[in-house]
Amino acid sequence: MTTDTAVSDPGRPQPGPIWKPIVVALLIVGVVGGVGDQFTILGPWYQSLNEPAFQPPDWAFPIGWSVIYLFTATSGVIAWQRGPSARAKGWLLTVHLISAAINIGWSYLFFVLQRPDWSLIENVFLWSSVVWLIVVTYRCSRLGAWLLAPYICWVTFAFTLNAFVVWMNAPFPGVAAG
Repeated sequence: MTTDTAVSDPGRPQPGPIWKPIVVALLIVGVVGGVGDQFTILGPWYQSLNEPAFQPPDWAFPIGWSVIYLFTATSGVIAWQRGPSARAKGWLLTVHLISAAINIGWSYLFFVLQRPDWSLIENVFLWSSVVWLIVVTYRCSRLGAWLLAPYICWVTFAFTLNAFVVWMNAPFPGVAAG
């Protein structure tokens, strides 16, 4: 049973120092944000893309991602502290890392390789990893799972944006020359 209340249970591991999961969470979102930012090249190729009318302005993306990363890190810390076992915490960390790697992969495919079509396919895996993250987090903390709602909403919206970019700009021949 999942609970978000502090209950004294001798079989349940007691939370350790709060700073450790905070440091880990900040490292994960820092790496994802930093690498993703390095891959996000808004140069001539990107500027030449036809975009759907409902696409947010470029300045909105870093703000949105900052909020998502803050909520994701907070979710991870809360779930870690409330995790019912070492195994649950191991799964929590593993799924966070898998989702983080897939998140970075999307930026690489879209911006570096200039393949919105490939990133659209990859977005299905990203969406699935966020759903998996929500499920694993829910087993530790309902609040932690709810904090991931903006992430799944954004990835769903991003899939729609990505699909429109593909539809409006295809085909995408070859891999971009470096």
